[in-house]
Amino acid sequence: MVFNLRWGILATGGIAETFVKDLLRDPAERGVTDVTHTVAAVASSSSKSSADSFVQRLQVPEPCATYGSYAEAVNDASVQAVYVASPHSHHFQHTMLALEAGKHVLCEKAFTVNAAQAKILCETARKKGLFLMEAVWTRYFPLSIEVRRLVQTGAIGEVLRVISDLSIGDEPETAWSADHRMVNKDLAGGALLDLGVYALTWVFQILYHTLPPSQRKAPSQITSHMSKYPKTGVDEEATMIITFPTTTPSALPNRTSHAVAMTAFRVSTDPDNRGSAGPSVQIQGTKGHIQIFGPAFCPEKYRVVPCSESGDPATIQDVHMPIPGGARGMFWEADEVARCLRDGKLESETLPWDESITIMEVMDKVREQGGLTYPESIESTSYPLAL
Repeated sequence: MVFNLRWGILATGGIAETFVKDLLRDPAERGVTDVTHTVAAVASSSSKSSADSFVQRLQVPEPCATYGSYAEAVNDASVQAVYVASPHSHHFQHTMLALEAGKHVLCEKAFTVNAAQAKILCETARKKGLFLMEAVWTRYFPLSIEVRRLVQTGAIGEVLRVISDLSIGDEPETAWSADHRMVNKDLAGGALLDLGVYALTWVFQILYHTLPPSQRKAPSQITSHMSKYPKTGVDEEATMIITFPTTTPSALPNRTSHAVAMTAFRVSTDPDNRGSAGPSVQIQGTKGHIQIFGPAFCPEKYRVVPCSESGDPATIQDVHMPIPGGARGMFWEADEVARCLRDGKLESETLPWDESITIMEVMDKVREQGGLTYPESIESTSYPLAL
């Protein structure tokens, strides 16, 4: 039997539009036959007319209710799961709103502003028996799944280092106004929470997640450097050196692994938008490398470069895994939510709660080292709190 999941969408910005467009695609385009999706409600915090416009523009099939407040949407009886697409600053409050209304939640990355908020969300979901997942869509790409499998099966030996970058090459002075979410402190702006989380995604899904759950260990050391955007005080660049107290996939005793995760506004991972600058992620093992090409959030190609033996040239494998149907690839995380709900799970094995919390703790440490704080109201763990 096909499982259909009925969604409520909180916010009508660009990321919500991308998500809904992917939800409305025929699952058969991506070879999925066991789950489907319905958009049952859309809410805008500004006005019902904004939600109406969103539904009309995207041609969301009827019946789809529209609301001018998030509280109305999360209390709609037809909604099973809520997609929180508001700015980072509001994730904690809006996810709590949905959980308190008894709804399952998929919350955009970065999960929250800090780890303390993330812990409360997970504990609330646990107590209420509700599903909760951070929407790190990259984790659910077939490419990511295949790369993790290659690491776990020892295709490049013992992985000792990952280098990951997501930098976009935008001058903040001309790209965004001071109140834009990317650079606005009141909206938890900055490169780290918006872009750096993807660089950390590759670090964690390789050096942490490829190990069995019982062998996963949080980083033992974090060293970082941060540069601030003078106009608003958010971070415009962050470089992180992270030490894990084990290796993967064999968890070698008395051996650490290292990662360098980078993010920036002013320089670009891919300056000519043609991939000429090389891979965005490098996974380095004792028997070879895996290189990831394309933006770290939605890559479509990987390369396996094995070590040569006896002086013979190595056989390099280039594997292209494009997103089907001209979509963006957000439907794969939605499919994961549907399957987890169908199977009675409260969290996804591909991104469990403890891993989202650990990543938030890393970003907390990086912000502490860089002296980056946000307004008390959006760092707060109080609920409800008007923002």
